[in-house]
Amino acid sequence: MNKLVETELFALLLATGSYVLAVALYKKTKIGILHPLITSIALIIAVLKLLEVDYPTFREGTRFIHFLLGPSVVALGYVLYQQMQYIKGNVVSILTAIFVGSVVGILSVAFIGTWMGADATLIATLQPKSVTTPIAMDISRNTGGIPSLTAIVVVLVGLFGSVVGPFVMKTLGIESRIAKGLALGASSHGIGTSVALQIGAIEGALSGLAIGLMGIITAIMIPIVKYIMELF
Repeated sequence: MNKLVETELFALLLATGSYVLAVALYKKTKIGILHPLITSIALIIAVLKLLEVDYPTFREGTRFIHFLLGPSVVALGYVLYQQMQYIKGNVVSILTAIFVGSVVGILSVAFIGTWMGADATLIATLQPKSVTTPIAMDISRNTGGIPSLTAIVVVLVGLFGSVVGPFVMKTLGIESRIAKGLALGASSHGIGTSVALQIGAIEGALSGLAIGLMGIITAIMIPIVKYIMELF
């Protein structure tokens, strides 16, 4: 039995099966706290604990899914290509919005963390919170953070933004499809993009663009911000 639950086939079936069940539950209940990602994670943890399978074994078994994280982000480029007409003429405003969003996200973590007495390692761990997981983990690793903790924070931020974001934009009366897409992608990365795609193709395309731009700008700006803060 132990050998069976430690196989790659079992890990893949557990991961995909848990998500399929979680999606079905979410569609039936429509309760925000039962977001498929939250439910599937809880189910996987429960099964691993019950069968006494350690996380490194499960992670090794699901390496194919981890590999697909990168290509899945690149695949959003096709959706973006289909909506290219909405980008033309808005390049400056799009870049400005993403740049401001990235800088505000980095500085807010730096200042709030410093104010609350967080050490440099924790701040470095939290700063890439608005970037998609593969990029965020690399940024965290290269700036002295804890990549595994960064991954957890990224997921939590994505879940929060995907649930709260549409409500906030509706309350504020934001009607621009471009603004909705950029906001969800810049604040909630992949999870936000899945919500944006449900809203519409334009929102999904711009959200996918925001993921890539946020990754690039954040990777550049974090070392710069860190250097400037060290000078003072």
